[in-house]
Amino acid sequence: MPLVLTTLKIDQGDIQGFSIVSVAQPKIVILLASRNGAEYLQQQLDSFRAQSYSNWELQVSDDGSTDSTIDVLKAFAESIPQPVTIRQGPRQGFWQNFMSLVRNGEIVGDLFAYSDQDDIWFSDKLARAVAWFETRDLGQPALYFTRTELIEADGTSRGYSPLFSRLPGFQNALVQNIGGGNTMVFNAAARHSLRATPVDASIVAHDWWTYQVTTGAGGVAHYDPRPSLQYRQHGENLIGANVGLRARLIRLHAFAGGRVVMWNEINLKLLDRMRSMLTRESIATLDFYTSARRAVWPRRLWLVWRSRVYRQRRVETLGLYLGALFGKL
Repeated sequence: MPLVLTTLKIDQGDIQGFSIVSVAQPKIVILLASRNGAEYLQQQLDSFRAQSYSNWELQVSDDGSTDSTIDVLKAFAESIPQPVTIRQGPRQGFWQNFMSLVRNGEIVGDLFAYSDQDDIWFSDKLARAVAWFETRDLGQPALYFTRTELIEADGTSRGYSPLFSRLPGFQNALVQNIGGGNTMVFNAAARHSLRATPVDASIVAHDWWTYQVTTGAGGVAHYDPRPSLQYRQHGENLIGANVGLRARLIRLHAFAGGRVVMWNEINLKLLDRMRSMLTRESIATLDFYTSARRAVWPRRLWLVWRSRVYRQRRVETLGLYLGALFGKL
């Protein structure tokens, strides 16, 4: 049977809702944020070309590249049958570069895939995502993401990102991002929720925000433990892999130094502005956790427990309660 999909019908700058269309294959829009990425970009583009699933188009937001990034993109566009559109980015940071694509009403598709400029996708990346979305309720926001294989700048393998075992959900998303944006694919209903993000908002990261909004709005998130790409680690990474002793020390420093407090402040304030998009259960979690940050210390622990927030590792969940005890949430 043909897959029945939800396609977002939007007038320029407005969010108007959905209409149902029947197509044999969903169109995936790859959302690529670029900036001076010419050194590794060709390998990423070649991995798009090699996808076993071919019904995709590429939308690029370039944030003022001064190297040969644009030339590489134009040459790629001329070499493939799929549409490629290159847009000028907002030049306000990496997450705004991605969000400018999410918000753009000229971009229409059934599924949307974030892409960095320096990874290498496995040939079945899009096909596996489509197979999962075929099982989903079309009107419900849905988000798919995977584990990654880590590689050095020269392509040498260095292992894998952490393997998570607890189910994803808003209670997890509020305190931890387990989805790498470079692996994320989301449907039109999830994009509809994301487009409600205030234009003047400041967020910590586009992928964490996507995880929070999708699950907070009553959507479902699926973590696939099979890697879907090679995630390149090099000196220009804005965000590196969350694995190993160094990553643990960085997280500990962020916790002790107050960075987690700052991240929570940004996320919670913005989620509060998005209350109309959240489910009653998500609002309850948000309110209990927010209250825990302001309460006197004996009550903080009870409020964190009532919020039902959790991290993937039990020892890290225990760390949340220690953070509440010492006012570090």
